[in-house]
Parts: sequence; C-alpha cells; structure tokens
Amino acid sequence: MNAVRFIFAVHNHQPVGNFNHVLEEAFQKSYRPFLDVFENYPALKLALHTSGSLIEWLAEEHGDYLDRLAELVQQHRVEIIGGPFFEPILAMLPSRDRIGQIRMYSDWLKKRLGANIAGLWIPERVWEQNYVRDLADAGMKYTLLDDSHLRFAGVKPDALYRHYLTEDDGRTINVLPGSEKLRYLIPFGKVEDVIAHFREVAEQYPNALLVHGDDGEKFGSWPETCRHVYEEKWLHQFFDALSENSDWLVTTVPGEVIANVPPLGKVYIPDGSYREMTEWVLEPDQQIAMEELRQNLDSPANFGSTPHMPLLIKQFLRGGFWRNFKVRYPESDEMYCRMMSVSERLNKAVQEGWNSAEIELARESLYRSQCNCGYWHGAFGGIYLPHLRNAVYRELIHADNMIDNAVDRCGLESQTADFNFDGKNEVRLSNSVFNVLIVPHRGGMMYEWDIKPIKHNLLATITRKPEAYHRKIRDRERLCGETARPIGKQEGLERRMQYDWYPRKGLIDLFYDYDATFEAVRQGTVGQHGNFVQTEYDAVVRKKEGRIQVLMSREAAAYGVPVRIDKAVTLGENSHVMEISYRLSQLPKDYRIHFAVELNFAGMPGGAEDRFFHSGQFPAGGSPGQNLSADNRPLPAACQRFGNLSTNLDLTDGTEIGLYDDWLGLDIRVKTNRPTDFYAFPVETVSQSVEGFELVHQSVALQPHWRFVADESGIWSVEMQIEVDTSAAAERETMAHALLKDAAEYLASSP
Repeated sequence: MNAVRFIFAVHNHQPVGNFNHVLEEAFQKSYRPFLDVFENYPALKLALHTSGSLIEWLAEEHGDYLDRLAELVQQHRVEIIGGPFFEPILAMLPSRDRIGQIRMYSDWLKKRLGANIAGLWIPERVWEQNYVRDLADAGMKYTLLDDSHLRFAGVKPDALYRHYLTEDDGRTINVLPGSEKLRYLIPFGKVEDVIAHFREVAEQYPNALLVHGDDGEKFGSWPETCRHVYEEKWLHQFFDALSENSDWLVTTVPGEVIANVPPLGKVYIPDGSYREMTEWVLEPDQQIAMEELRQNLDSPANFGSTPHMPLLIKQFLRGGFWRNFKVRYPESDEMYCRMMSVSERLNKAVQEGWNSAEIELARESLYRSQCNCGYWHGAFGGIYLPHLRNAVYRELIHADNMIDNAVDRCGLESQTADFNFDGKNEVRLSNSVFNVLIVPHRGGMMYEWDIKPIKHNLLATITRKPEAYHRKIRDRERLCGETARPIGKQEGLERRMQYDWYPRKGLIDLFYDYDATFEAVRQGTVGQHGNFVQTEYDAVVRKKEGRIQVLMSREAAAYGVPVRIDKAVTLGENSHVMEISYRLSQLPKDYRIHFAVELNFAGMPGGAEDRFFHSGQFPAGGSPGQNLSADNRPLPAACQRFGNLSTNLDLTDGTEIGLYDDWLGLDIRVKTNRPTDFYAFPVETVSQSVEGFELVHQSVALQPHWRFVADESGIWSVEMQIEVDTSAAAERETMAHALLKDAAEYLASSP
C-alpha cells in the first residue's frame, strides 16, 4: 500500500477578554487532557498552534503545561506553529502590524519554548493573496489553509493531497491544504472510519499528504466532547490506530514535509476562508438560500443523468467576503476604524522619534485589540458577546492613553476628519477624562464615548438585527412540537427577539405619538413622527478658554411640519461632566410634542444587585455594614434605588437619574434643568452560543422625554449634564498598587 503522510495540527485559542473561569474550564477539559494522552505515544508527532492570548494565560496560570510543551519540542515530537500574536484577522491589519505581530510571537515562542518558528496559523483561515509578501517578510515558510481554498482556485479534487507554493510580489510560501472531511471525522466519526478514509486515499494517490487543522477545543470543551474524547477514550483509540498502522500511515509535521517533499506546483488562491465562514458573512436570506442550495446538491436525484454535476458546482460554490462583516455589523466597523486610528497614531509617534516604555505598552495593547473574535459572528457568540467588545475597546483606550503619556498630550482638543472611512467627516472631542466621537451626517449621533480613567467605552453597544438561525427559534414549536426540549438557555426566546431600526447609540432624536406608552417604546411599536434619525445635521466646532463644543443643526419635518433642532455637546478641560443642550424652534403654536433623546450605556450588565438605577442624590459617604460590594466596600446609600440595570423604568417628573456599576467603579448621573420623564429598559439580543441560543444583555437604553405644547414663541429647550464619577475605581486602583508595593517590599526584604 502507498504510504500516507498525516499532519495532525491542532489550534488552541481563547480570545482577549474572555472570562478566567472559561479559560480554566477549557484547560481542564481540553488542553491538559489532550497533552496527557499524547505524551503516552512517543512515536507520534503533533503540530500545535496556541494563540498568544491563550499562551500568556497559560504561562501565568499553568506554567508547567508550557514546560511540558518545551520538552516535547526538544524531543522533536511537537512542532509549534506560530502566527500573529493575538489572533487577528490579517485582512484587518496594515502590513506593519501583520509583520509586527508575527515577529513578536515568533520571538516569544523561541524564548519560552525553544521553538524555531517557520510557519503560521492563519486566524480563521481568512486568506487574501496579498498576505504572502508580509508573511515571507516576517520569516514564514509555510501556512495551513482549508482544501476549499484550493478548490476555489481551480485545483481538482484529486490534486488536493499535496502541498503547493504560492507567491506575491516575488515572495513565496508553501500552503498545506487541510481536509474539510477530516475536520468533521475527527473526533466525531468512528476511529475505523477515519482510518478507512486514510486507506482509501493511500490506495488512490501515491505519496499523499493529509492534514487535519482544526480547533483543539473540540477535544473536550465543545458540548459532550469531554465524555466522548476522554471518558469513552476516542483519542486513545485514534492514537492506537495511528500507531498500529504506522507502516503506511506516517505522522509528521509541516516542517518535515516542506524540507523533504517538493510542492506539487504553484497556485494563486482567491480571497476566502473555510466554507462555513464564507456563509456566515452573508445576510440571513442569503444564508438560508445557500443552505437550501447545498441541500439540493446533496440530493443526486435532482440532477438526473448528470450525477457528477453537484461535485462540479460545489467546487466553485462559495459565499461572501470576510471584510463584509464590517458592513453586516457596523459595530465591527467602528472597532476596526478605531483600531486603525490608534495604529496610525502609534506609527506616527514612532516615526517622530517617540520611543519609550509607554510606546511599547501602546503597541502591545494595540495588538491585543486586534484579536478577531469580537469582530464577527458565526457558530458562536462573537460580536454579540459584550465582554469581547469591551475588551477590544479597553485595549484601544489603554493604547491611546499610553501614546498620550508618551507624547505629553492630555489637554482639551477637537479634530474633524473621516474617522470611519465613509467619505464624510466625523468630529472628535477629547479632554483628560473623555474621548467622544460624533457623526453629524447620521443624526448627530454620538457613537463612541470613552471614559479614559477606567478604559471603558460606554457606547460599545450593538443594534439588534435578524440572524438566519432566528427562524429555528421561531419555528421550534411548529418543527418539534410543544414538548420539544428548549433549544436555548432560557425559555420563551421566540418572544424576546426584537430588531432595531436605528443604532442603539447616543443622542438619537425621536418624536413619538403624544400618548405613546412605555411598552410601545420598549417594544419598538411606537409611532415615529420625525425625520431626524440617521439624517444629516450641519456641524460647527467652537472653542473658547477651557471649553470646546460641537453645535449641530437640522431643519426637517416633525409631525408633518418643518421644525429646527439645534443640539450641542460641550466638554470642559479636565471635566467629568458632558453638557448637552437642545433647542427646538419653529414649533407651530399649540402643537402637542412628545420629544425623546435616547442614550445607551454599554458594559454595565443587568441582573446584578451591585449594578443599579438610583435617584442620583447621594448622601455623603456610604452606609457601613450595609450594601456591601464584592470586595466588602460600602456602596453608596442612594436616597432611592429603582432596581438593577435590567429593570424597566417609567419615571415621571424628575430632574436626575443615576446608574451605578460597582464592578467598574462607575457612577453616572444624568441631570436636567427642567422636569423630565425617564424611560429605561434593557437592550437584549437573542444570539447563538456554544450551548445553543441565549438572551444577552447588551446595553441600557435611557430616554429622557418630554410632553409639551408649543407656545407662541415656537421655542422649547432643555439642558442636560451627564456626570461620570470614577472615584471608586481610582480608590480601588490605589489600594491595589499599595498592596503590590507592600508585597514587593516584603519579598525584597525576605532572606
């Protein structure tokens, strides 16, 4: 029988910002037991990629695991695959960051594991041909892609069992095709079926190469896999089978293949990813159409006398382009554009000669912010996971803060430029506390509000939109019957799906039915009578001593008549207060108006008792012994609490409302200069997760609103102040630094 070379490549990854308990569970269920089993098979070889965000955690929490890996590297049993340090989609990055991330990770792996890195893992296998120049310049000799990439390039199915060379701008690297069939067989098929597939390939294709390249988490962390892989010993049986058939089935690693087997030829590979990813980027109706098309292709009877036609169609059938996740999810584009801005700032600072510890910290945070998981959505949470979006912004704001420190810039300033690459200018206002981004041509909307001291973007929100899998939730009873097991983590998800017609951001100007009810507003069924949302405002930036302001104006229809809105956002130097003013004019006399301004606050989760609404009037100090925080500090004793941040509120005739988050150490107080009614409600998505479907708290929508009748002047105005208090976070940070200092002094004085 012909010999077959088999590369068993495993990719382990956890995103920046993931919860510590999630990482620990993955370690205990996947990473550690996999190594435990592999070590008992000394004749087998493994190719392993571990993302930098995960390996840093392993180094801190489970250094012995990395020691074991280093020993396997020295024994030439494990080849470490490198890559960009923090697992970014390479298509998102400028060349300088692609090369920088790859080189940084290769250096880290060499120092910690003694590994000489020659190849890289392409995050999510998102490929664009122009990578080749950067990969080669970063010292890479090979990469792994799915065989679907090569099929899209026109490589015939019988030519997919060898590796190829590809080129760009005179640089070349080797491409090893990973088998989609093996991705599904391992570890979900029977071991004998996997070996039968190897044997079938060996019989048909001399000198064949088969590559498995897929997630290590499916060996224990995915649902039911821990029992299947370890308790029922699937992995033991697989390694036994590889050992028993080693006379013709040879486990190897990429470096050995590249060194000993010439490439079959040269190929240029179209932009793409693995099959599923190219489908997830499509709009829901297109995803459904693609799924139906594939089902038809799997039914040979549909093709009568041309049964070979499905294979020909499948070879070239592909979905969308990864970059269009930034179109499908504007929030992804916002993070991307912000990341590009920080990258450019950092590059400019370096070019100007600013080199310091702060610059290096900024670079590391920039690279962390590029971790891909929060920028897209597929089988699992992705962009719908608030903690991943928050982590991206935390790193971006930290990088910006470090650059500010390095170049000694922390004062009051404004900038008008095309920050989001849409061909029109946005406005940035900044002081030592806030960084605010406003888009005048989309309703004068505020779309980012960074709180610099705690590195948090209050507008890291998401707008609810349809997903292809929502039909499964809606059709549950029809398809499965009333007694079917729930397909989500909560009951009644089909009643919780709601979609937004405007972005859940800040300074959204709304005109409601005069008698609109809170429920109609919350459920999005209220009548809308203005033409100010997502339409163009004129904008001018005004400066005077110690203050900066953007003034926006628009004249449009409200309730069928022309109305003018002037709204202004003002920051003071070193001020923790954002001032917002509205002036409505040209109002017809005796018109009944119901006007609302929507604000959203993200990263302040609902359902926790140490995160709550309050009346905003705090007595001095707290209430010792009562209302304790997680670290036993007394929480502020509000005059009145209105429930946790998942509470639905319909308050009347107030001038102040507050939102408190003990975890962030953040207290926000919204104050008005006239009696105001307040709506507040959670914005929640129904999204797909590793455990099925779940309801996820995304933001708190707060709407100050006013019902009034226009007087003879035709003018109505209101002023708001939003005060942001981060003193609790500062106090906590001071205590933490003091404890670290004490610990360092104690260690230094110990014998």
